Amino acid sequence: MKIACVVGARPNFMKIAPLLEEMVKYPKLNPLLVHTGQHYDYEMSQIFFDELKIPKPDVHLGIGSGSHAVQTANIMIAFEKTVNDYKPDLVLVVGDVNSTLACALVASKLCIPIAHVEAGLRSFDKTMPEEINRIVTDVLSDYLFTTTEEANENLKREGIAEKKIFFVGNIMVDTLLKYKEKAESIPILNELRLEKNSYVLMTLHRQASVDIKENLLEILDAVEKLQSMIKVVLVIHPRTKTRIEDFGLKEKVSSMNNLMIIKPLGYLSFIGLMKNSKFVLSDSGGMQTETTVLNIPCLTMRDNTEMPETVREGTNILVGNNTDTIIQESIKIIEGKAKSGKIPKMWDGRTSERIVSTIITIGNMENE
Repeated sequence: MKIACVVGARPNFMKIAPLLEEMVKYPKLNPLLVHTGQHYDYEMSQIFFDELKIPKPDVHLGIGSGSHAVQTANIMIAFEKTVNDYKPDLVLVVGDVNSTLACALVASKLCIPIAHVEAGLRSFDKTMPEEINRIVTDVLSDYLFTTTEEANENLKREGIAEKKIFFVGNIMVDTLLKYKEKAESIPILNELRLEKNSYVLMTLHRQASVDIKENLLEILDAVEKLQSMIKVVLVIHPRTKTRIEDFGLKEKVSSMNNLMIIKPLGYLSFIGLMKNSKFVLSDSGGMQTETTVLNIPCLTMRDNTEMPETVREGTNILVGNNTDTIIQESIKIIEGKAKSGKIPKMWDGRTSERIVSTIITIGNMENE
């Protein structure tokens, strides 16, 4: 069975690594790794291949950045040629980035079955580009691999046939559990001169957070207050850096003496930094999962989440971009009143096994 496995952006790499590792155990599977190049520089792409031992892509489309429309269209044009050349039996896409949507569209038009890993996640906020990508990809997919039973219900409500849905757990947890001890040995704390539990780890990159000046100001006002109480380590995203400059906020940020701004990190250094933080302040999707598994308090600067189980069962709290709410919840954690959580069902590090086993079973049934 020839399987075109698609990655494109940083969030995809942690999801594809355990799947490829599992697939190569079976001679009947022939995976082709396609990197669209949606993220392309070393810090956002190559370092993940190196650290997670992901094989060199069989095909690199080299798309690069662009508007949503331009990027999606360019991926579709390039991926169509790849599909016509390779003629896969299955196209496997992960997550919710533009590459996920674009390659699912191409496969669907060419009548090639699609498997979507992390299907059924919903924030119910269609202003998020990722939500559009998730919904459309799920509609087009033939095999939908979900992280939780709640995701199953989302799909069924949208009319997806139950026989297409497979509850397998969270693929990101496979990578996290495999590498968390190794991440502990990475000397990132020494390099940054940080002590365990002495800092807040922060990321910020979503359009709703940084592309609207008023929202970015609310968050920066919160950071200004927070860094007066505890060191804040901001892993700066290129988009955020640009917006801070565009909106004339560089001086405001520079005046925060207890704010440390660092460039994007590799996976191991980042997990090491997260694992040793007092808490995480972020607008990320993936960090909600990672903090829940690591039992690190997480304040998510969004009004909604596609991972509600991290709020209901895990360590995550939604704080929006409201200055006062961010500060109030931060103070609770600093004062030792952090929310405790538990790990959701089947987030056990064996998701890739369940996915690959299902794919093989499906292939056997179709060949009978």
